[in-house]
Amino acid sequence: MQGNLFIISAPSGAGKSSLVKAMLEADPQLRLSISYTTRAPRPGEENGREYHFVSREAFQAMLERNEFLESAEVYGNWYGTSQVWIENEMQAGRDIILEIDWQGARQVRKLFAGAVSIFILPPSIEELRRRLTGRNQDSEEIIARRVAAAQEDISHALEFDYLVVNDRFDDALQDLLAIGRCHRLAVAKQGQRQAGLLGALGVRSE
Repeated sequence: MQGNLFIISAPSGAGKSSLVKAMLEADPQLRLSISYTTRAPRPGEENGREYHFVSREAFQAMLERNEFLESAEVYGNWYGTSQVWIENEMQAGRDIILEIDWQGARQVRKLFAGAVSIFILPPSIEELRRRLTGRNQDSEEIIARRVAAAQEDISHALEFDYLVVNDRFDDALQDLLAIGRCHRLAVAKQGQRQAGLLGALGVRSE
């Protein structure tokens, strides 16, 4: 049975990475696709855990070999998702989370019609600005640019299947987990997973 593909997008500062980490800890059926990027690692990040960190030259070579399912330039750096890894994992029946921006999500939805897309919203622009400032990683100028970029990202929220507001972290996490459980229980999925039981119960497809 083919696995599910969950696309999760959000503006910078909405808490996407923390929520995805918590999802992976709470749901053992989920696996995270590790993207490739040309940006430098942030403090505490490790190659192969948060991202595969590569040079611009290496990334360009991968682009030319058509190795990416999707790719996009964000804040001057490139990000891309390995197509071969995604296809192999899904064919093995594993559920995958793609943590990508709205541009990448748009590309993936064209290739995977059954993908489930989720956009995470902050409770307000003011709270988003506070979270970005609280990281103590960027100057005021960079934060202002990130807030402006976040507002552009948010303008694409209605392109997604689900919207989750990250006001209270635990509530947002439960919403995300519920989306995953709900999708797995859809007739199209359960019809494959429970084929033996359905046959034994005399259920016939129309």
